[in-house]
Amino acid sequence: MERPGAGGINSNECENVSKKEKMSEEFEANTMDPLVDLPFATIDIKDDCGITDVPQINLKRSKENEQIKSDQIKKKKKKQKDYQPNYFLSIPITKKEITGGIKILQDAITQQDQRLAKAMVGDGSFHITLLVMQLLNEDEVNIGIDALLELKPFIEEILRGKHLTLPFQGIGTFGNQVGFVKLAEGDHINPLLEIAEIAKRTFQEKGIPAGDSRGFKPHLTFMKLSKAPWLRKNGVKKIDPELYEKYISHRFGEEMLYRIDLCSMLKKKQSNGYYHCESSIVVGKKPIGIQDLINEALHQERMGLKSKVKQIKELLLKPETQDKIRRELFEGRLINNSNQANDVDFGMTLT
Repeated sequence: MERPGAGGINSNECENVSKKEKMSEEFEANTMDPLVDLPFATIDIKDDCGITDVPQINLKRSKENEQIKSDQIKKKKKKQKDYQPNYFLSIPITKKEITGGIKILQDAITQQDQRLAKAMVGDGSFHITLLVMQLLNEDEVNIGIDALLELKPFIEEILRGKHLTLPFQGIGTFGNQVGFVKLAEGDHINPLLEIAEIAKRTFQEKGIPAGDSRGFKPHLTFMKLSKAPWLRKNGVKKIDPELYEKYISHRFGEEMLYRIDLCSMLKKKQSNGYYHCESSIVVGKKPIGIQDLINEALHQERMGLKSKVKQIKELLLKPETQDKIRRELFEGRLINNSNQANDVDFGMTLT
């Protein structure tokens, strides 16, 4: 048997080494194949050391979320900008005891500061705002009138034949910018809140934008600084509580819920100072006097005339009505022309 030279490898050893290397490579390959499928297979060394790059997919999602939020904010702002209430449901306050007491309060305030006279709500305008809404054209106003009429049976169901008496006591403000007489606490609050809620739902179901973010807080406004913007330039930036401190707990009287009106904020007011009224519903019984009977008769007559005008307009807008009018006008012209021709023939015969 020959001994290999120094540093040499015989053929058998060479073959064995080759087999071992091949087996080692196959083992390593077989070992790594399943590891590739595991979550940590492609982790960079920086990850192990806590030095990580921000994943691109997270950056993309973050930007998408920011864009979505930005779009939502823009849409919300646009919706708020587009929604500008111009009509409202009004509960008129006409009780002499209440309106007279408010007039005394207003006079007491203006005697202390004459500049505030222009900030006072005028006689005849006293009311509780039940709901605000946006009606952009005559068709939407008519939809609003229909919604008001549909509201009546719901209110009667809430009242269940009982009177809803609204007592007014004390003074409050909204940010010292709007002064109002408070509606006193009591059992009347819940029915009134129910009426406001069913009114909002009834109008919204008709597709009318209605309500506001502040919610319903019944109050009787007697002054607003916004009525006289120049007051701020003259140093009047808020309503001083000392101006009405004597009336802070004053009882102004009670008004019975009797009527709800659909009123315009922008149209010219009536001669008595009350808002332009599109329609009304009577929702309770009121102590009847001669003047009440006259006012109710006039109101019903006006509402009846408005309803008839509406029906006539709808009839005239129908295509079949317009076709009939055109035919009658055309036939009338033919008859008129024929009569003129006959007159000419008769004249020639005489000559």
